[in-house]
Amino acid sequence: MKTSPDESLSLARPHPSGVRPLQKAALALGSVALLCLLISPGSQPGLQVALIVLATLSGLTAGALWYNRGVAGWMTGVFISGFYICLYWYPEPLSGLISMLDPLSIFLRGRPADQWFLYGFSYTALVLVMGVRFMYKYRGNAYQQWRTASVMFFQLVFSFLIPAWMMAMNQPEFYFSYFWPLKYEYLFPETINWLTDSYTRTGVFLVFWGAVMSFIAVPVLTWYFGKRWYCSWVCGCGALAETVGDPYRSLSDKSLRAWKVERWMIHTVLAVIVLLTLLLWQNSWKQGGLLGIYSHIFSKTYTFFIGSMFSGVIGTGFYPIFGSRVWCRFGCPQAAILGVIQRRWSRFRITTNGGQCISCGNCSEYCEMGIDVKSYAQRGEDIVRASCVGCGICSAVCPRGVLKLENGTVSL
Repeated sequence: MKTSPDESLSLARPHPSGVRPLQKAALALGSVALLCLLISPGSQPGLQVALIVLATLSGLTAGALWYNRGVAGWMTGVFISGFYICLYWYPEPLSGLISMLDPLSIFLRGRPADQWFLYGFSYTALVLVMGVRFMYKYRGNAYQQWRTASVMFFQLVFSFLIPAWMMAMNQPEFYFSYFWPLKYEYLFPETINWLTDSYTRTGVFLVFWGAVMSFIAVPVLTWYFGKRWYCSWVCGCGALAETVGDPYRSLSDKSLRAWKVERWMIHTVLAVIVLLTLLLWQNSWKQGGLLGIYSHIFSKTYTFFIGSMFSGVIGTGFYPIFGSRVWCRFGCPQAAILGVIQRRWSRFRITTNGGQCISCGNCSEYCEMGIDVKSYAQRGEDIVRASCVGCGICSAVCPRGVLKLENGTVSL
């Protein structure tokens, strides 16, 4: 039985035109104030006073605004983006929060906490807490229950506990649920050399695991299950988007223009990382004769603009502005590969029964990938799109059971 989401739990709707640019600027200032209050306990006394003053002034400014729908989303976006920037490049103000996690970090990793432990802990905690909320929201849908439990499990165990345990055992901090090209450095020559030279058998196994997952498991699993096996059941990026980003899924742009931009951007990022990986290997074989010192510059440039700014600051911080799958839709090279296989060879598809469609538009409204699902349903066409992550929300919110996720001839 299909269960529509509880509308009382939907926290966001498209931003109204009533929020003018000056109001948005003031709200951004208010969000910075919240961030300042968060980081001030770990700051120096002089800076702490300045942060409190800034928080007070901006709080008064934001408080003077009239309440409007979309305000909370805008403030949340600025706050998350600012928090990511601090984590990546300016962790000193977060030292108070980091030190609070020392006992847990010592217990799990055998060493004090750092900015990346704070990042992993915060990320995992958000996925777990908001995952429980999501499971309650779709409590009548077995597919959503199992899918959400899966991403919560992989985030907690494979992306938090196992890497921490490996560090405690003096092994590399390795994430088994990520692989090239999403975890692009795992196939860089310097990473492979470091793993095999420093950790011998363990390093060889980790390199082997990454290669098998990238070049064998991905094509086979995607052929059979479609893109969803990874994007909606395993990936940590998808876990955050599906749980924390769920209130903002309706904000995704459904226009044809957005679809064109999406295809150009995501395949451009894929081409860049493939080319960069090949160049680095060619440079390694020539012992630096091809790129010289520029090999390090190229990899750092990709890390900054794509690995940090796009996937982190923009990909997560812009949930309340552009929807929950900004990175997955426009930038993830792993999603690009999975999408190509799904579009051309996969058995997975969403079938439709056009005769039952009442054109309510729920399916398109709740599609986080910006797919106009209703147009397919009205024509009775199967949905086979490279961008579809198989989350199944379109089917969950359909009041007539028009949409079904299927794998070949087996209905799921």
